[in-house]
Amino acid sequence: MIRKIFLILSPLFLYFSLMGQIVMEKPIVKENDPYQYTSRNSSSTSLQTDMLANYDIKYHRLELEVNPAVVFIEGNVTTYFIPTSDLNFMYFDFRNNMVVDSVNYHGNGVSHYFSTSVELKIVFPGTIASGILDSVTIYYHGVPSSGGFGAFMTATTTCSTQDSVMWTLSEPYGAKNWWPCKEGLTDKIDSVDILITAPIKYNIGSNGVLIARDTLGSKITDHWKHRYPIPAYLIAFAAAEYSIYHDTIDLINGGQLDVLNYVFPCDSAYAHSQTVQLDTVMNFFIDKFGPYPYETEKYGHAQCRFGGGMEHTTMTFMGGWWYYILIHELAHQWFGDKITCGSWHDIWLNEGFATYLEGLTCEQGIQSTTFYNWLYTKRSSILINNFGSVYCDDTTSVNRIFSSRLSYNKGAYLLHMLRWVLGDIDFFSGLNTYINDPDLVYDYALTSDFISHMETAGDTTLTEFFNDWYYGEGWPDYQITWSVDVSCNNKLRVDIQQTHSTGGNTFFEMPVPIKFINGTQDTTLIFQQNTPEDNLFFETIGFSPTDAVFDPDLWLCAKSTVTQESVPVKTIHWIGQIDHNWQLSTNWDCGVPTLSDEVVIPAGTSDCIIFTGEVVNCKRLTVEPGAKLITQPNATLNVGY
Repeated sequence: MIRKIFLILSPLFLYFSLMGQIVMEKPIVKENDPYQYTSRNSSSTSLQTDMLANYDIKYHRLELEVNPAVVFIEGNVTTYFIPTSDLNFMYFDFRNNMVVDSVNYHGNGVSHYFSTSVELKIVFPGTIASGILDSVTIYYHGVPSSGGFGAFMTATTTCSTQDSVMWTLSEPYGAKNWWPCKEGLTDKIDSVDILITAPIKYNIGSNGVLIARDTLGSKITDHWKHRYPIPAYLIAFAAAEYSIYHDTIDLINGGQLDVLNYVFPCDSAYAHSQTVQLDTVMNFFIDKFGPYPYETEKYGHAQCRFGGGMEHTTMTFMGGWWYYILIHELAHQWFGDKITCGSWHDIWLNEGFATYLEGLTCEQGIQSTTFYNWLYTKRSSILINNFGSVYCDDTTSVNRIFSSRLSYNKGAYLLHMLRWVLGDIDFFSGLNTYINDPDLVYDYALTSDFISHMETAGDTTLTEFFNDWYYGEGWPDYQITWSVDVSCNNKLRVDIQQTHSTGGNTFFEMPVPIKFINGTQDTTLIFQQNTPEDNLFFETIGFSPTDAVFDPDLWLCAKSTVTQESVPVKTIHWIGQIDHNWQLSTNWDCGVPTLSDEVVIPAGTSDCIIFTGEVVNCKRLTVEPGAKLITQPNATLNVGY
């Protein structure tokens, strides 16, 4: 989902009828198998209460009736489930402003009541044994309540105030506003049928494939079938007097994909000019991250009236036809839909990733915005304020969950910096193994799952990185002072200090790129800061620079000041090529040191020896860990201080 601004709320529901007998093994249905994939009964954490943890949902059939001109819904939802322990009752997430007409179990009505304002309790006449597939049907009607971004909404179209449109948008906590469900992020629904009945002039878009459009008098019923695991919040429908058109994408991995678009008639031409461009994006994502996750069904869009997009599986709901939002929502089909965050604390796994994939299309030249400008805009939005982490600390606030600055932009920049730390090969390898992990696909993931893949790909530990950039707040503010010693082969002296933007004590262990230029030549050097003591660096380059630019390619989410100064002291480095002798000029990069020179004996060089009877001088001496300076008997070393 991206930049959601929803102002109109309204309730709607549609009517469905139960279809086919489900026979369980994994579960499996004999010939018309509704379970193309099954979700692991997730070990991920979520906000879901323990009251809903004792059964595993296998299938929903929503049979609902609506009129987009009226805020109202009626119908029934049939749920097939497997108890994970013996149970005498079960709970559904459902708001108590809705009227439950009856609950049917094995052809008989059973007791039910709202135990809280958002929990419907169903009491069975006996015990349902663990591990046995069973089902229950809930009949209800009412005016769904608003909340969040508006779970159930109605408005007029952009074409006419006489034309109505209705849609649902349940992320994060709105599914229970309009249908009885299991809303937490632990149990994906293996399969769903969605049957929506409405006045005959309306077309209804939804998840999966449209397998029937039946007419009965002045009404129609559109029957959608979706055979991939799906969380409750991604189940959706939209109804309007849509103009319908198809785009066809030739997939680089073979075959074609239908892109089905439900658009207000007056916007159809412009919408088509935008959606037709998605073939390049689709194939770029396939090349990077594997097959389109729902390639046996479709992709598509349904137009609604809100300021953004919502990534319902196989059919994104769009408030307009912005190309970058089309790209963002398509990216969600992998990151957010195929693998879904297992907690709203981890929403960046959805939104940060989809945002970064927007940026990757800029890098590829697919969008007109350059990658540099895209990064600059994102970084600028992050640096406006010090507060807030990518980790979502307040999942009771919808605005905090979907913070564009933190969950979207800083989440995307975290990925960009991780790419900088690991390098392209390891970064994209880790990203690919994550999104195709058989234990995570069509299921839920936590940030720890992602970290594990990236650590394996990079053969490293990322604890400090994620402590700083995921759980931590703020960013580093670098103070960089540099000079060039033209008398010593244009040796650069670079002093890099950092402070924390919030005044905290966090030290950011990052490779720091600085570009040195003189008008005709340039080179970019990377200085690795692993500890606060890693602040003074020397490097010899083949020209005398006149200016320095911090992070020229915008790899870091940071601020900086860069100052050139006169050479504070001549610094001479031991290179130790001949006989270990301090007194040989060829053993130093700028001649034998004097009492006015600073001396550095670097790690990894041969031993430096002051031989018996020799007297040597320097102003300051640094022997790096692992290096060795040997003073023989009757040798003298004079150090200024």
